[in-house]
Amino acid sequence: MCFSAGASFSAGVVLSIIGAASIYSSKTTPQRVFACIPVIFSVQQFIEGILWLALANPVYVHWETGATYTFLVIACIVWPILIPFSVLLLENNFRRKKILFSLLGFGVLFGIYFGYCLKVYGASAIIEQHHIRYVLHFAFADKWYFGLLYFIPTVLPPSISSIKGIRWLAFIFLVSYTLSRIFYHYYVISVWCFFATIISLVVLSVILKLRDPKDEKSVLLEK
Repeated sequence: MCFSAGASFSAGVVLSIIGAASIYSSKTTPQRVFACIPVIFSVQQFIEGILWLALANPVYVHWETGATYTFLVIACIVWPILIPFSVLLLENNFRRKKILFSLLGFGVLFGIYFGYCLKVYGASAIIEQHHIRYVLHFAFADKWYFGLLYFIPTVLPPSISSIKGIRWLAFIFLVSYTLSRIFYHYYVISVWCFFATIISLVVLSVILKLRDPKDEKSVLLEK
């Protein structure tokens, strides 16, 4: 969470429970991949909790670099790849799958380039205005088009899905990302995860609907 170590660890516990329920409720490999979203959110929250401790207490300063880089790898490499990949696996409509495959390719390229920049130029984190600010030490990180490049593979894929619940996920992604950008521009990477619980509950709802034969049949008919 973007507020404190306690908030991050508490969110991590809640998200772990939702993630465990999502994976337990999954029936197929594509569903299990999709169900991993809350689990990764929980890992991200635990990592940011550790980073809060490292930034606020010199005793834990040796954790700072590792926590910073791990959080950024999940935020800017794992999500742009996992989101389109997980939606793609659940999709049966050929035309939609082609679009999702293209978005996955874009996400992979974004992730590779971000990883390269992270390794070459580095990054750091500071506590500022009761939030954690992740400072990316490469020139285009503060440009408007960096957010757009991140938006394409991370926010758009759920809107392509023929599964109604996943399309709702796209709406939540869009609203949460937009609000974070407008009101917390410098802290968007951290603040966006504030909406992780809502997103994770939608993921669990989708999994529960897919395991219901009636809902699964209606999804297939829609496709």
